[in-house]
Amino acid sequence: MPHLLVVEDDPQVRGALVRALRDRGHAVATAETGMSGLDAAVTRRPDLVVLDLGLPDVDGVQVLRMLRAVSDVPVIVATARDDEPDMVAVLGHGADDYVVKPFGAAQLDARIKAVLRRLGAEEPRPPLCVGELVLDEAAREAALAGAPLELTPREFDLLAYLARRAGQVVSRRELLAQVWQQPLGGADKTVDVHLSWLRRKLGETAQRPRYLHTVRTVGVKLAAPDAGPDASAHGPA
Repeated sequence: MPHLLVVEDDPQVRGALVRALRDRGHAVATAETGMSGLDAAVTRRPDLVVLDLGLPDVDGVQVLRMLRAVSDVPVIVATARDDEPDMVAVLGHGADDYVVKPFGAAQLDARIKAVLRRLGAEEPRPPLCVGELVLDEAAREAALAGAPLELTPREFDLLAYLARRAGQVVSRRELLAQVWQQPLGGADKTVDVHLSWLRRKLGETAQRPRYLHTVRTVGVKLAAPDAGPDASAHGPA
């Protein structure tokens, strides 16, 4: 039985979520503030955290930043904020997924199961090597030219998926379906935001790519610097 932590200050919303998630087979603990939620996430070690952003003491994005400094627990952000800067901040600080309020319990349950399934289904694999980029899926560690890369869990999954298909162009639809487990759609900017963060950590840009190459109207390719596509194929990511 998955053990969830719901960090939500609204008692009505919190109560409804607890009842709905328990009815769907989850064990649920709750916290009403950001700091109590952070403490519970560290001490209780839940399988997944559902985190509201509009908390009374500390903004949820800050809670997410603090949590990511000490834990890789999966986090689904539940928020009424649907503008792009907030989305970029949430994804950039390590959220595994997010839902925009109001949302149904069935939708949240499906996203929880997708995140847990994705993280639990991975089996140890030999290290993936693309040029000087090395990913150890068993240890969930990545390095470039021997220097460790600090990746969020979702960034690692995205980079590993591309590395397993090095040299192949992968569509954004495929990435959203396979990495985010959202075959029927999702946030339009989700893939692009994560690619942008990966490029920054790989020391490149969309205009001057080394490993991540965008192919116009098709998708994105991970390739070693000496095996990248022609510059004419690049487009903004």
